[in-house]
Amino acid sequence: MTPMLVGIIPFGMVCGVGAISVGASPLAALAMSMIMFSGAAQIVAVQLLAADAPFGVIVLSCLVVSLRLLMYSAAMAPHLRQLDQRWRNVLSYVLTDQAFAGTIQRFRDSDDLSGNASYFLGTGVLLWGTWQIATVVGILAGQILPASWQLEFVVPLCFIAVLVPLLRDRVSLLVFAVAGVAVVALDAMPLRLSMICAGLLGIAAGMIGDKAERAHG
Repeated sequence: MTPMLVGIIPFGMVCGVGAISVGASPLAALAMSMIMFSGAAQIVAVQLLAADAPFGVIVLSCLVVSLRLLMYSAAMAPHLRQLDQRWRNVLSYVLTDQAFAGTIQRFRDSDDLSGNASYFLGTGVLLWGTWQIATVVGILAGQILPASWQLEFVVPLCFIAVLVPLLRDRVSLLVFAVAGVAVVALDAMPLRLSMICAGLLGIAAGMIGDKAERAHG
């Protein structure tokens, strides 16, 4: 898991700095990190807090961003079905992109349910602990660095860093183009609903593009 840990450290620091830069207290910033444990959702929440978006819009936006976890859950469910419900609840909390990528192949290659579940839990706890430490470092940095530095810029920069490596095919580029144009065109919508609508339009464009590509493939 070392390569993944190296990758999430700066991401966690950005989330900590971003939360402080929009006026969150250190305790609130750390609580958000511990409860949500999702870099993408945390950055969306911070960005919307900075824009004074209503609480309902923030929650809905975070849910849209986190829809990918439903796919991860569907892939893991057959392997975890025999576990006790309490085990599944704990494992669902530590399910992230990195934890899924680091454990799904092990579940597919081995029938040792107990060993695989323990491996999954260990991976999740390691990621969670590293994430919290990185967030604390970011929180401390956010308090030390002067406000004149306008650290809010780290939020869109982090989004760009996450997005660019994913633009590898025509469907991804279509989703990016549709969502990007939509969020600008719909910017006048109240309550920052432009972000939610743009996200939904991007999802729809991705589904249509994927079906079209399969039909011509």
